[in-house]
Amino acid sequence: MKKLFYLFPLLLLTGIFFQACDDYETYAEMKEKEREAIRAFIKEQNIKEISLEQFYAQDSLTNVEENEYVLFPDNGVYMQIVRKGTGGKMEEDERADVYSRYVEVNIKSRDTLSGNLFDAANPDVFTLTYKNGSYTGSFTQGYMNRNYGSSVPSGWLVPMPYINLGRKLSDLAKVRLIVPHSQGQSTATQYVYPCYYEITYQKGR
Repeated sequence: MKKLFYLFPLLLLTGIFFQACDDYETYAEMKEKEREAIRAFIKEQNIKEISLEQFYAQDSLTNVEENEYVLFPDNGVYMQIVRKGTGGKMEEDERADVYSRYVEVNIKSRDTLSGNLFDAANPDVFTLTYKNGSYTGSFTQGYMNRNYGSSVPSGWLVPMPYINLGRKLSDLAKVRLIVPHSQGQSTATQYVYPCYYEITYQKGR
């Protein structure tokens, strides 16, 4: 009788353990689901993927009418340049404040997570530095800073070599991005989901 008394809890714990194992998702499985979500989004939105070679051949532009996005194979980011913007490029060792207005969508769930794209008076602000050929950024105010911390997602910085930073609200650089978790904000990185962004970039005064 004692043997049966001890055997029942052991079987129960074993069942719970194997159930937990079935529910556990490996990182590889999460990444595969992310890739599937991106592929489904691209198909759903009728996005035409172009190579870097074609992008450069088009003077680093994407055809918006054909809904072209260029894929950066090194980081998995897709980018469409809606407007290149007026102004100029960042120079070596330059540091500037950048005002951004954006919308952020979780591609897996299709939920809008945050944004201020149509709120001209309340942009997110980050300090952008260009040094040794690379860009870094740190948010100083706005939704992204409050939601995810000060670090600017790497995906947000991918467009920098290809757009102009100006001050004219009527012709700001505007891009659309598909950003995998590895290039995204802190929560996306933690929970392995991709985000879609529309972002404008304005150079601060």
